[in-house]
Amino acid sequence: MRELVDSGKLVKLAQGLYYAPRSSRFGPLPPEDTELIGSFLRDKAFLVFSPSSYNTVGLGTTQLYNHTLVYNHKRHGVFRLGSRQFDFRVKPRFPGKLSPEFLFIDLLNNLAQLAEDHEDVWRRARDKWPTFNPGRLQQALDNYGSVATRKRIRDWGDDRFSARGKGLPPVAGAGQ
Repeated sequence: MRELVDSGKLVKLAQGLYYAPRSSRFGPLPPEDTELIGSFLRDKAFLVFSPSSYNTVGLGTTQLYNHTLVYNHKRHGVFRLGSRQFDFRVKPRFPGKLSPEFLFIDLLNNLAQLAEDHEDVWRRARDKWPTFNPGRLQQALDNYGSVATRKRIRDWGDDRFSARGKGLPPVAGAGQ
């Protein structure tokens, strides 16, 4: 292995993690995030995204974040793989790919960790809530919403879901 690393045919990214760089006319290419993370986790079940993706939901968030989140079932913590740093978070459930509904719910779940005006984002979220597809948003809330997010949304008193037979889920300890 040492000879391959010394010759440049392999690059060591972390303990026990190597890759064979592909070349371009600009030099060696870094590994794809999905390949790198899949090898590190030895699993294919993960979701990679930047918190900057929350800006696409339309809640007035504008911060740009210089880290990458990895939702997975195995590892938790911040790991440096090569020159990149990844924030691995163990989650019981996450979608196979990003959707506006998931990003909306996940942004609200993680709002306390973001550099945004929290009350302003909650106010905009309340206004934006009715513009989403009700079935997909309810499914995202059921599958990915934290207890605090579910309670806050339930407190909005939006009964458009119950009119379709899909009332908001009860929140444990919310004092019905």
